[in-house]
Amino acid sequence: MAHEVQIGSFKVGAGHRPFLIAGPCVIESEQLVMDTAGRIAEIAKSLGIPYVFKASFDKANRTSIKSYRGPGLEQGLAVLKKVKDQLGLPVLTDVHTDEQATEAGKVVDVLQIPAFLCRQTDLLIAAAKTGKVVNVKKGQFLSPPEMANAVKKVEECGSQRIVLTERGSSFGYNNLVVDMRSFPIMRSFGYPVVFDATHSVQLPGGGGTKSSGQREFVEPLACAAAGAGVDGFFMEVHPNPDEALSDGPNMVPLHQLKTLLERVMRICEAAKPRS
Repeated sequence: MAHEVQIGSFKVGAGHRPFLIAGPCVIESEQLVMDTAGRIAEIAKSLGIPYVFKASFDKANRTSIKSYRGPGLEQGLAVLKKVKDQLGLPVLTDVHTDEQATEAGKVVDVLQIPAFLCRQTDLLIAAAKTGKVVNVKKGQFLSPPEMANAVKKVEECGSQRIVLTERGSSFGYNNLVVDMRSFPIMRSFGYPVVFDATHSVQLPGGGGTKSSGQREFVEPLACAAAGAGVDGFFMEVHPNPDEALSDGPNMVPLHQLKTLLERVMRICEAAKPRS
């Protein structure tokens, strides 16, 4: 049975129009967040794409201890609340601990479990108990069928507000590949599946003290996922990725987003099953 999941004012999965999760990797400033969220919202509305804003208040898994992590829980949630209140957008953020899940669940619409933490039972339980949508990113180290175990952990808490996100699998050192079989496999668990087009082109640790990336491959991979059939797309977007404080090499430049989404949505439409 395919479950549809309510996020804000719209539903995802089960034949609904593909939705977009997008925003800068990390909250760099309130101004950047508000400006970027507003512009992406305009683009999404013009294309008829349901939109969830994404930004992290803390990037706890940065490569170097000296890397920028974000403003922290309290200040970060205040910024995300402003996005909700002033722009009317549902918001998503990462959580890394049980306590963060509980506090963030009071503000955001979607709690995201980072790929590295997708097997952390207590974190999954804490996120599920908030009653909010839980987006579990598939670990780079897991096969697609293994994600059924993460689904069951959330379901055991009485929640069916689940989304699964593919973000590539480790392939040797500092490299990821996307197995397109992952989408139908994870969809078979009955929940919406999202493709993370920007983390999938990341080169983890490829910059020595930071991750690198190949943003030129975002579009072909997103198009391939659209053809394979997904319920949504996750893209980190920044007005000037080369100056971003986190994940710059794999983020989509804001000025290129509309053209990219137009192509991806055309493929989604062409790939829809015909009755």
